[in-house]
Amino acid sequence: MVALDALRFDNRFLAELPADPEPRNTRRQVVGASYSRVQPTPVRQPRMLGWSPEVAALLGLDRAASDPTALAEVLAGNRLVPGMDPYATCYGGHQFGQWAGQLGDGRAISLGEVIAPSGDRFELQLKGAGPTPYSRGADGRAVLRSSLREFVCSEAMHHLGVPTTRALSLVTTGDAVVRDMFYDGRAAPEPGAVVCRVAPSFLRFGHFEIAAARRDTALLDRLVTHTLAAWFPDIQGPRPEACAALLERVAVRTAQMVVHWMRVGFVHGVMNTDNMSVLGLTIDYGPYGWLEGFDPGWTPNTTDAGQRRYAYGQQPRVAFWNLARFAEALLPLVGATAPLEAALEAYATTLDAGQRGMMAAKLGLGARPDGDEALMGDLFELLGATETDMTLYFRGLAAVPTAADAPDEALLAPLAEADYAPLPAEAGRQRLAWLRRYGARVRADGVPDGVRVAGMNAVNPLFVFRNYLAQVAIDAAAEGDATPLDTLLEVLRRPCTEQAGRAAYAAKRPEWARHRAGCSMLSCSS
Repeated sequence: MVALDALRFDNRFLAELPADPEPRNTRRQVVGASYSRVQPTPVRQPRMLGWSPEVAALLGLDRAASDPTALAEVLAGNRLVPGMDPYATCYGGHQFGQWAGQLGDGRAISLGEVIAPSGDRFELQLKGAGPTPYSRGADGRAVLRSSLREFVCSEAMHHLGVPTTRALSLVTTGDAVVRDMFYDGRAAPEPGAVVCRVAPSFLRFGHFEIAAARRDTALLDRLVTHTLAAWFPDIQGPRPEACAALLERVAVRTAQMVVHWMRVGFVHGVMNTDNMSVLGLTIDYGPYGWLEGFDPGWTPNTTDAGQRRYAYGQQPRVAFWNLARFAEALLPLVGATAPLEAALEAYATTLDAGQRGMMAAKLGLGARPDGDEALMGDLFELLGATETDMTLYFRGLAAVPTAADAPDEALLAPLAEADYAPLPAEAGRQRLAWLRRYGARVRADGVPDGVRVAGMNAVNPLFVFRNYLAQVAIDAAAEGDATPLDTLLEVLRRPCTEQAGRAAYAAKRPEWARHRAGCSMLSCSS
């Protein structure tokens, strides 16, 4: 563990890929390059608000050995330490199903790649650190509300066992940032902030898409060479076969990530191809949310409210669509569609097996050839028929008695907290009938109740980062009080464990939060 200025940097992305020759930080199309060197824009008064000791340990960073003022300044973008070489990357993407052309890191500036004590490599990226050549008409800044949401959610997802980028710090800037939160003409100043994101790499499908769209085969080939050497070194052989193997690996990782999203009820909200990680990590936390009332058609994104392209139930399909766009980007190096189509089959295979296994684990059931499809399908129909909290329902299910002679009241009681309103009589009868079927199925497995319950509670979280919890922390942080944020982080470190005195953090969404801005639907604006 070392101080910040003693971290060891080795910026492989910069060394292996072509740089933008234009040194000026002006908005423009960047052609023939993967990145532009750009300095973060200093802020007025950086102050450390949030810190992840787990990520610091991952990096080998000793906060106590670092000057606190310098630490805040570096992580706000006001100064650099030796080895840092800031840059923003060039990528394109399909947004809401349409090709959007060049996008790029419009408000994210990478400081460099740290070599951790483990030998692993981690890229440090400041989000909200000022404009870059890819900012288009924006200011490159971020507001406190979106920054806090990304900081906390990155860490919450990690502790839930979901593949994700991480976050080291959250720094307030002392500057105001003007945003029109819901695009309704009511722009207003808000507190600014910078979050330091951490990942092995922030490579996206869009990095490859922009090269292919511009027919820059040389750049595309260099991107593939870099990706294989850095993250998939065991993939060898001629370029067509290597590209197909790369696509298959990315497809498998993407499917595994989506299975985890579905397991915990997470809705990404902006599954554009530029928000898809080549490493299968959850990336770019914008208008995300957790299912509260179970509704496969729910999206947290106001921009998507009409189309619902990125709703919870659509995520597996959209991920495959995005992978197909990645495959199209690789096509110039492969020369034929058949190898890429074969590689994409790994997505469906992995997703199907993963979803079956995931649902069996959530229900505490052993595997069966038919996957208990009828039992699971009927459960989803029941959950969607009334406003039922997904997280609390599955958590409560572990406490439902499975004995054949268990009384009706005992069966229903553990699930009552999941309902937003009293169950209508017919819905109650249907739930009881399903629970009787479920109990018989559990008994058929013959697994001791203690083992089953422990297994279910290990995969069904009690605490998730609900949007209303985020808003409570945001409101306090805006007033300079980090206590709710710190407490929330502590609770979310153990999402599957009962925690004395923390029951309020597991409660379903209160009525006051149903329609309040930031507590349910959110916009892409930050």
